[in-house]
Amino acid sequence: MENGSSHQHFILNGFHELGALRPLLFIPFSIMFVVSLLSNCLLLYIIVSQRSLHSPMYVLIGSLACIDLSLPLFFVPNMLLSFLFGWRGISLTGCLLQMYFIHFVGCFQSTLLLWMALDRYFAICTPLYYHQRMSAPRFLKFVVPLVIRNVLMNTGIVSLAGTLSFCTNVINHCLCEHMALVELACGSITINNLLGLLTVFLIPVFDVIFIFGSYVVIFSSVRKSGQSGVKALHTCVTHVVVISVCLTLALIALLSYRIRNNLPAAVRVFFSTMYLLFPSCFNPIIYGIRTTEIRQHILKMLDRLK
Repeated sequence: MENGSSHQHFILNGFHELGALRPLLFIPFSIMFVVSLLSNCLLLYIIVSQRSLHSPMYVLIGSLACIDLSLPLFFVPNMLLSFLFGWRGISLTGCLLQMYFIHFVGCFQSTLLLWMALDRYFAICTPLYYHQRMSAPRFLKFVVPLVIRNVLMNTGIVSLAGTLSFCTNVINHCLCEHMALVELACGSITINNLLGLLTVFLIPVFDVIFIFGSYVVIFSSVRKSGQSGVKALHTCVTHVVVISVCLTLALIALLSYRIRNNLPAAVRVFFSTMYLLFPSCFNPIIYGIRTTEIRQHILKMLDRLK
């Protein structure tokens, strides 16, 4: 099919198997959306308003809250309107833009967790040089290359997807996910698949390997130091819980695409949507509960409101 006759408008047809029950999905997804907005806004307010929380570790937690706050905004409102009013249409340009922002912002979840692991490594393994190594000029050496990597890889996969010709315009998803759009192409998508796999390897897989390597070194250092590092380890456990939840959801979403012949389409769409939405609800709550300083400030604020 020539580019001139390629589809330019698409229908987001996720959960169509539910038929008349599809509008009921508005309730759970809207609740999760509101929880995500409120919890991340509260966490950001606490970190910004309290000068005692302006250290590098809390700045990184606040940055993760910004990611968790913004990511659902790129797809949940449109998804809720689709559930409630049946508005499923989206242009190719709108689809590519949504895809870019979802993947670009989403990949910074693992990148921020990598920077958090680096922060804990410096704090626990080299405490005497912590402030020196976490100063803005020095830490930028770890920030700039990863930001460039994320920009280039995500721009590459979205730009390449935009050059394809599409034989059908029904996307079996609630959002413009990369593979959900690419699989509608008429010709070969080998290059798209290879670039997609390369992006997965260079961003989340690389980040996760580096993160777990850092925590192996950290736990080994704490074990050798005895009780002196146990308190500092508390925040590491919180990071590991967050990483484990994100990684588990990512693996389930990835596997759901690999075993699609034996899995209902609605289940696959559900897992790939939860992979994006659930961490945005879970992360601020777990940091608010497990991080002592943040929890204390939240309780003080609630007492003042009473």
